[in-house]
Amino acid sequence: MRRRLLATYLTLLVVVLMALTVQLAITSASRDTQTMFMDRVNDTVRFASLAETALRTGHTSALEAELRQYEGLYGIGVIIVGRDGGLLLVCGAPVDFNAPWIRDAVDDALSGNRSATADIIWPWSDEPLVVIEPVGRGGEVVGAAMTLSPTARLRGAMLRGWAVLAAQGLAVLLIGAGAAFPLTRWLLRPVRQLDRTAHALAEGRLGERVGITSGPPELRRLTKSFDAMAEQLSVLIDRQRAFVSYAGHQLRTPLARLRLSMDNLAPAVLPAGCDDHQMVVEEIERMARLYDALLTYASVEAASVEVGTVDLAEIADTRVARWAEVAEEAGVVLCRTGERSATASAAADTIDQVLDALIENAVKFAGVGSRVTVAVEATAPDQVAVRVIDDGPGMPEEDLRRAIEPFWRHPKDQNLEGSGLGVTIAHALVTACGGTLELLAADPRGLEVSVRLPTPAAVEEGGIRS
Repeated sequence: MRRRLLATYLTLLVVVLMALTVQLAITSASRDTQTMFMDRVNDTVRFASLAETALRTGHTSALEAELRQYEGLYGIGVIIVGRDGGLLLVCGAPVDFNAPWIRDAVDDALSGNRSATADIIWPWSDEPLVVIEPVGRGGEVVGAAMTLSPTARLRGAMLRGWAVLAAQGLAVLLIGAGAAFPLTRWLLRPVRQLDRTAHALAEGRLGERVGITSGPPELRRLTKSFDAMAEQLSVLIDRQRAFVSYAGHQLRTPLARLRLSMDNLAPAVLPAGCDDHQMVVEEIERMARLYDALLTYASVEAASVEVGTVDLAEIADTRVARWAEVAEEAGVVLCRTGERSATASAAADTIDQVLDALIENAVKFAGVGSRVTVAVEATAPDQVAVRVIDDGPGMPEEDLRRAIEPFWRHPKDQNLEGSGLGVTIAHALVTACGGTLELLAADPRGLEVSVRLPTPAAVEEGGIRS
């Protein structure tokens, strides 16, 4: 995040500096060109005034001496053109008088038009600055006076000015870049601490707090709100854990005593009451199983998990071997396919519990003669999946969405043994490990439960980069 912020800040700084520097360079070139142009206009007007008298009287020696003296002092060539456009006087370096840009200027001047504002002279252009003035009086044009000013000095001064502008821009950029590093550290310090604290809370270290007192006011308020939220969550989780622990001690013992009392009463039960006695015993056992499932679910919801690296393929092999005999007794074929080794990020023993619940459900509900497949595969470079697929009757789409809900069971399965929490607990365990559990319709029929978990590399690369 720090690199992206620096890149954005420096890019904007460079764009602004370039825009300002380029505009200043253009303005400077235009100003210097116009300054030189106005200076040459005044000289050209004076030469046009002198040429008007010389052309009318025919005495051009004084004018020629004036032009040569001017050219000698300033190195600026002067050309006097007659009414027909022919050259009358030329002082200075020879030029191509037939060049289109000179002929156009002469024709324009002989038509009575003065030189307009000069175009900007750029450092890469070596053409002289041409200023032309009609020669005449009372609206009669008898010729034209033209000055051709070399632009080498102007271009050199322009380049030096541009170099100064570039150096100033570079200095501002270096100062801005130097200020950017402490500025971004100051801005992102609360964000980095928020990131570390959030990861610590997710890993179960509920005592971690941000505790930042520096940074922008908005982020300081955010860290205070985050700390308050973390404190409230810590209190709630502690209360939930205390409740689970209390329930474990207060409910398990009465049920055990009740079951023991029923066993002690068995010899004294009359034949007419045996069925009722057996029904009570079965209900106590069902309550005990339901209580264990509830306690497991509450423990999963209350506790945080510490993830590590596990081999999904190895776990799948172990659980398939564990349930093979049960599946055979139920008339179900249980098989294992896919990768022989696939590491994922999960809590220890979590995937074992998840697969036990999913395989048990598949064997129980698929039916005699069905096939249950446990497949392990890498679905993406940063993700590994284990799928439990059966070709049993399956479930309608609306029931697939409800199957994760606590205690939900299909109406036709109400008479089967179970608490309705197996898939719910599995979903909670997988979610706590940063994975996903999804129920899908298998092809061509049956049910598929897909558990997707991140790889260790994906977990290490996660989070906010500074």
